[in-house]
Amino acid sequence: MQLMGIGEFAARTRLSAKALRLYHELGLLVPARVDPGSGYRQYAENQVEPARLVGYLRRADMPLPLIASVLTMDGTEAAVAVTQWWGQVETKMAERRVLVSYLQARLRGEDQPMYDISVRAIPGRTVLAISGHLHIGAADQFFADAFTRLRAAGPGLDGIAGVPFLIFYGEVSEDSDGPIELCRPVATGVEIDAAGDLQLRTEPAHEEAYVRLALKDMGWPAMLPACDALERWTTDQQRRPAGALRQLLIADQRTAAPDTPVCDLSVPLR
Repeated sequence: MQLMGIGEFAARTRLSAKALRLYHELGLLVPARVDPGSGYRQYAENQVEPARLVGYLRRADMPLPLIASVLTMDGTEAAVAVTQWWGQVETKMAERRVLVSYLQARLRGEDQPMYDISVRAIPGRTVLAISGHLHIGAADQFFADAFTRLRAAGPGLDGIAGVPFLIFYGEVSEDSDGPIELCRPVATGVEIDAAGDLQLRTEPAHEEAYVRLALKDMGWPAMLPACDALERWTTDQQRRPAGALRQLLIADQRTAAPDTPVCDLSVPLR
C-alpha cells in the first residue's frame, strides 16, 4: 500500500498539518502508519475522502464527537445524521434570533409586547412534587419519568386547580441546572404513594396572576417577554409575588397546533 506524508496528505485534503495532528490525537483520523522513532505520520489514499468530510463538517461547526460518530456510518446513515443535527442547529438559531430581537428592542427602549394578564383564586390543596437539578439536554427524560411517577401515585383534582405545573427556581439551559419542580395537585382523603424522592405538601389558598400562551410562544426564550410582562404587572399593581414563576400545563403539547393555548405562565401572589 502506497502511503503519503503529512504534507502531501494536507494538500490533498485541504487540511493543515496542525489540524491533522489534532484529529489524530482525538482519534478522528488515525494515520495508516506512524514511525515509532520519529513520530512521522503517513496516510493512505482511502483516507482522503474521510479527511475531507471531517474538514467540511468542522466548517459547518459540527462538534467533534458527532463527527466521530458520522465517520462510522454509511453514506445514507451519515446524511440522516447530518440532517438531524442541522435541524437542531436551525432550531437553536431561530430561538436565538427571537431572543436577540427582543433584547435589541429593550435596549432601544421600544414598547414591549402587551399581554392579557388576569388574576384568579386558587384554593388550598395538596401537591405531590418531584424536583431536580438538570440541564436542558436532560429535560425531556426528566419530564417523561416524573409525569409517569406522579400520575401513578394517586388520583388528581379536576379543573384549573388540578392542572400539573412546573416551578422554575432557576433557569434550565446548557449552563444552568435549575432547579425545577414538577407538581401535581392530588385528591385529599385518599392514599397517595409518596415514595422515594416524591414530596407531599400542603399549599395554602392564594391568588395568582397569569397569562395564557399558545404552543408557539411557550418555549424558551419565546416566553421571555411574557415573563417580563408578569414582573412589570406585579410592580405596577403593587402586588408581591409569593413564589417563583410557574408554568401550568393546561393542554397536551404533543397533539397541539402552534396556535393552540397549552400553558398558563403564572406568579402566585401574597
